[in-house]
Amino acid sequence: MVKYAPRKVYIKVSGGYAELTYKDFCRRRQVDQSYMDKLFIPVQGCLLEVMREQYADFYKEKERWRYLQKLDTNHSLLSLEGFTDSEGNVIDFVVDEAVDVAETVVHAVMVDRLKTAMEKERNELFCKAVARLPEIQRRRFLLYYEYDFNFYQIAEMEHCTASAVQKSVSVAREKVKAEMRKYLQP
Repeated sequence: MVKYAPRKVYIKVSGGYAELTYKDFCRRRQVDQSYMDKLFIPVQGCLLEVMREQYADFYKEKERWRYLQKLDTNHSLLSLEGFTDSEGNVIDFVVDEAVDVAETVVHAVMVDRLKTAMEKERNELFCKAVARLPEIQRRRFLLYYEYDFNFYQIAEMEHCTASAVQKSVSVAREKVKAEMRKYLQP
């Protein structure tokens, strides 16, 4: 006997489905031997007659789901609630794809080369922008950013005030930034 009797049974009749109570279905199955050969799957508390292929697919999925639940229960590896969609259907996440190592390596090499080329191009652009600065601004800019001198040290070398050096370096930085932005804007 069935643990929980289905509410309804849907059988195929001339291209559509006919609805029966479970008791009616059981009576017909006793009287008509063709009912014994019909295949049904449970759907929301009902039984639905299906073709052999649909029946096989349904129970294949169900068996895989049972295996994953058993694996989760035994080893606490998975959170199975995350593997169903909003309607409760199982999401197919077990996929056997061979990783193409050669393709992965080629992709990584190409990305590295592209990054190197872009970095080289950015450095060339930066150098050109610095080269376009007036001589005094360029010298102060490089002393400050490239050689890590502070404004007071540069002022002493240049025989001027630290605020003049600071203003010169600030203006130079804005000019270099503007040149870089022109290049980076689409």
